Amino acid sequence: MAFVLEVPVNLLGHRQNLVSFSRSRGPSTYTSFSRKQRPLFSISATLNTPVQSLDEKHLARSNDVALPIMVNSCMGKMGQAVIEAGVSAGLHIVPASFGIETDAGKTVQVGGKDIQVHGPSDRETALASLVEEYPNMIVVDFTVPNAVNDNAELYCKSGVPFVIGTTGGDRDLLYKTVEDAKLYAVISPQMGKQVVAFLAAMEIMSKQFPGAFSGYRLQVMESHQATKLDASGTAKAVISCFQKLGVSFDLDEIQLIRDPRQQIEMVGVPEEHLNGHAFHMYNLTSPDGTVSFEFQHNVCGRSIYAEGAIDAALFLTKKIQSKADKKIYDMIDILREGSMR
Repeated sequence: MAFVLEVPVNLLGHRQNLVSFSRSRGPSTYTSFSRKQRPLFSISATLNTPVQSLDEKHLARSNDVALPIMVNSCMGKMGQAVIEAGVSAGLHIVPASFGIETDAGKTVQVGGKDIQVHGPSDRETALASLVEEYPNMIVVDFTVPNAVNDNAELYCKSGVPFVIGTTGGDRDLLYKTVEDAKLYAVISPQMGKQVVAFLAAMEIMSKQFPGAFSGYRLQVMESHQATKLDASGTAKAVISCFQKLGVSFDLDEIQLIRDPRQQIEMVGVPEEHLNGHAFHMYNLTSPDGTVSFEFQHNVCGRSIYAEGAIDAALFLTKKIQSKADKKIYDMIDILREGSMR
């Protein structure tokens, strides 16, 4: 294949004359130079380019475009926050999403993108078609607890790597399904970067100082928007660390606050964030009541989780491209690798 390349003379040996262009979210603007302003010389060459197979062309095309992500479910607040974060990060939002049967066939606009909702009855067919069109697609799942295992089974059957932040479901079965399929996935009940760091610190403490809080009494209170049906996965993870530290506690003892009035008056949730918040309080008291420790983390809104989910999708893509031996990751893996934007 023959070509002629015109290169400005001042690019050779004159580093100070180089012009740097930065990418912005707005329309790209470039400094305009006339031919008179930039002398050119020509380089001609002939390349022996091998003919690409159809698969190679398809792979090349997929590598040329932004990473495609499919966000399930786009009808939920969390799914919408992930889509908006994905758009801001320059990712390609696949115009399809899983939803409940009553929403099937609807088209919703999120982040300036039109997204078609597919119900349970046609999700397998829809996913197969999407995989064909977007071979390097990553699924980000923020659906509902009772859909966790069915969705994971479908992703594994279709060979689609996924990030799942949905809590609930049979977690042991979830991991077994992914392990058996040898599929890449990020599974984490908590996607918030800084909260993940707190969890990591708790995990380290529980491993290095087992039994340090033996005999202490633990009280846990967590407040989330009324639509969150189950106990927080983050609270469960923190409680697991306290149990390793010697504290006796049953998950049924978690005090779930879902009443808006209690959230404002008792917990201190700002009224504007009643529909999207996560306030967690852990109180440890010594057997004689003379010593107490309190741990608390409060989150208003969903952006912290959405940004973390996008980080997870980008991280997973790198692992796939490098053909990493490890297949299943969590957000602590991502934090340790420094893969947070």
